[in-house]
This record gives sequence, C-alpha cells and structure tokens, in this order.
Amino acid sequence: MNFDLQGVLIVKNDTQIISDKFKKREFVIEKKEMSPNGFEFVDTIKFQLTQDKCSLLDKVQLGENIQVTFNIRGTKWEKNGQVSYFVNLDAWRIESATGEQQASAPVSKSAPSTPPPPAAPPVDTDLDDLPF
Repeated sequence: MNFDLQGVLIVKNDTQIISDKFKKREFVIEKKEMSPNGFEFVDTIKFQLTQDKCSLLDKVQLGENIQVTFNIRGTKWEKNGQVSYFVNLDAWRIESATGEQQASAPVSKSAPSTPPPPAAPPVDTDLDDLPF
C-alpha cells in the first residue's frame, strides 16, 4: 500500500553505506496543519531512501515544498532476550508540491526483491527514555 505526504524538506542527509549490499539516505519533512479552533500542529517526519533510490533527493533543495510517496516497513529485532520493533517510512518517489516530478524510481513489475537488512538499532535500549 502506498501513502503520500506533503511538507517542506528541512533535513537532507548524505547517503550512508551500511554494508557492501545496502545503503540508505534519510531526510525529514515538516508538515503543518491547522486545527478547526485555530491551533497549528507541526509534525517532523523522517523518511529513508534505499539502494538506487538514494539519488532521488539530489535535485531537491532544503526549504522546498515536496510530496513524498512511500511504503511503511516494520522490523522485529531481538537481542539478549529483548524484543524491539522498528518502523521505517521507505520513500520511492519525490515530487514538487506543484505536481512537477522531481525524481522517481521505476516500479519493478518483476518478483519482489528481498528486503534490505534492518537498519542498525539505537545503542540505548532503555525504553523508558522516550523523547515525548
């Protein structure tokens, strides 16, 4: 299932080489919405691009209003008897908010590829130290 979100690009990281067979690039958009009673809500949403899709961000500038098409990927990770779950928003198309296509990756019609290995989990596994 595909999802779309529109927002302003506020963080554009460099591509990270995780292994010989896996690379990723993360970016963040800021999405603002107004509530019916006039309050503004701001969300900062992190996405990742993987493999050949890492180059999709090359033509997009910080501060640009973009639309991101993405899939949601979940991973279960176990270490020392502790089970953790991670969710990634895997972007595969980036367009300007005006509808002009900035970059997209071809969608393969062939058999599904094997998913990339999970990103390295955070070092601090203390689940009581949430940022909110």
